[in-house]
Amino acid sequence: MSLPIVFHPAYEATLPEGHRFPMRKYGRLAELLVEQGLAPHGFVRPEPAGAALLAAAHDRAYVEAVLALDVSREIERSIGLPVGASVVARSCASVGGTLLAARLALAHGIAGSTAGGSHHARRETGAGFCIFNDVAVAARTLHAEGTIARALVIDCDVHQGDGTADCLSGTPDLFTLSIHAEKNYPTRKIVGDRDVGLPDGVDDAGYRAVLEAHVGPLLDAIRPDLVFYNAGVDPHRDDRLGRLDLTDAGLLARDRYVVGAVRRRGIPLVGVIGGGYSTDIDALAARHALVFAAMAEQAA
Repeated sequence: MSLPIVFHPAYEATLPEGHRFPMRKYGRLAELLVEQGLAPHGFVRPEPAGAALLAAAHDRAYVEAVLALDVSREIERSIGLPVGASVVARSCASVGGTLLAARLALAHGIAGSTAGGSHHARRETGAGFCIFNDVAVAARTLHAEGTIARALVIDCDVHQGDGTADCLSGTPDLFTLSIHAEKNYPTRKIVGDRDVGLPDGVDDAGYRAVLEAHVGPLLDAIRPDLVFYNAGVDPHRDDRLGRLDLTDAGLLARDRYVVGAVRRRGIPLVGVIGGGYSTDIDALAARHALVFAAMAEQAA
């Protein structure tokens, strides 16, 4: 079968001219997946999340303020994006996309969304370009309805998954693993279930050693019903907001390792793209496409 891939046109929001967030990467990624033959049957389109779904992981007052486009200037500054209609629509579509991709993964073994990984969004606020935490909402929703009993979040974004740790705290059956650059954002971390802070400059080989030390043993210990994989590409050596030294080949090897380790154990996996920051949108989208290539190998 072909890999189920979720995409919504709202994933690419409208930002003010010159904004530093590379919003164009979402649309370009979808185009690239078609060009590479990874989406032969097109994409699955999600239903954007509404208030009730978002409240699975977020404080209701915060959700209502965002949906009303009425957040404080302090929260908007912390998010780093204008909390307007287009950006909020993107956030709701992204949450709906990750939940749909998770359901597709449970049905087919593996699936991905061309957005998601907004792991800095906390229960009561957003931060770091993240408004709602799509993985946390999806994990809590599936857990609450009894679809899954246990989940593991494998977060390989270069930044610590502080928001996911916050949103999933107090739920030991929803376990977080964050592998990140220790000296990078956020300055004040929120402790997750397992945090692996890396020194600056870790390269392909060093990163692989870390994966081998943690991923397989955790999968065997937890035996999750579903794995959420945040395949952020900001550990790349050329990323504007990263502090690690991975190459394109290293990112692909990382993705193949994680996806392979999960699928060899017969565990469903849902992939989301996480962070990646470059002014070269084509190069950035190509890096994000690597995880879909790795997932497609396991879907074949």
